Amino acid sequence: MKKYFAIITLVFLLVSCDKKSKVEKAVEEIPVALKVNRFDQAFFEASPKDLPNLKAEYPFFFPEGFDDKVWIEKMQNKDWKDLYAEVQKKYPDFGKQTSEIEDLFKHLKYYFPETVLPRVYTVIGEMDYNSKAIYANDKLIIALELYLGKDVKFYTFPEYLRQNFEERQMMPDIVTSYAMRKIPPPTDKTLLSEMIYYGKELYLKDLVLPNHTDAEKIGYLPEKITWCQENESYIWRFFIEEDLLFSSDSRLANRFINLAPFSKFFLEIDNESPGRVGQWIGWQIVRSFMENNEVSLQDMLKMDAKELFEKSKYKPKKNE
Repeated sequence: MKKYFAIITLVFLLVSCDKKSKVEKAVEEIPVALKVNRFDQAFFEASPKDLPNLKAEYPFFFPEGFDDKVWIEKMQNKDWKDLYAEVQKKYPDFGKQTSEIEDLFKHLKYYFPETVLPRVYTVIGEMDYNSKAIYANDKLIIALELYLGKDVKFYTFPEYLRQNFEERQMMPDIVTSYAMRKIPPPTDKTLLSEMIYYGKELYLKDLVLPNHTDAEKIGYLPEKITWCQENESYIWRFFIEEDLLFSSDSRLANRFINLAPFSKFFLEIDNESPGRVGQWIGWQIVRSFMENNEVSLQDMLKMDAKELFEKSKYKPKKNE
């Protein structure tokens, strides 16, 4: 009996691998060539006399209402120039990252053929961690000052934010911005709707970032993924027993969905937990739904959260 089970398992794995390889082979055949514009270099290597040409070439980086003195001061400011030097040290050449972005857009084109291939711009911005990578219309803007490594001297952010100022988070951040155009926002403010929304985004990362770890997709340290896996049934039981899933209490987002150093059960385990455990549980629900239903990715992304949950057959893994 054991031998029979082993054979069945092997056949299943071979079929799964073959299916995956067929997808990846199809992805490889999709032609994608992206042009990267190093605006960070163009700006900080320029002199004041070059400003008119810069504004003509990159008008969208020079909003109206700002005197030229603002841009000239930025060009010549020592702190900005020091930050630019750090960016140049980390990214003197963007070839490796360009290849990774091209591979990502091959995957996006496979699942969404209508995807517009963007012109890529690297910039040095104002350290807005909510806008690390922006996909908009025909442009992809990447703020390189937020991918220098968590320990650079320029960062004064708390650890839970700095841990994702690493190069490995660049592709997941691009997908997050892209997903905003593909996943309808929640139709209500229940915790479940918020969980499923982010679960859909993370499931999309499963498909288009096959070489990234779960930790990288959600922006956790590896040990925090382990914590979620070991405590999945406890988290779920807490949500159920506290009647949180269909609650519209606005405070729940800050407790379990939004960026935070830890989640807020208001129990001793809080400091051990990562923030955003609601997103992680939502991810497991969406994974369960896709395993148990024959639904296209596009249709799943549009589904109502309650319907998706009810059809997911989600059952948290029991603690050992």
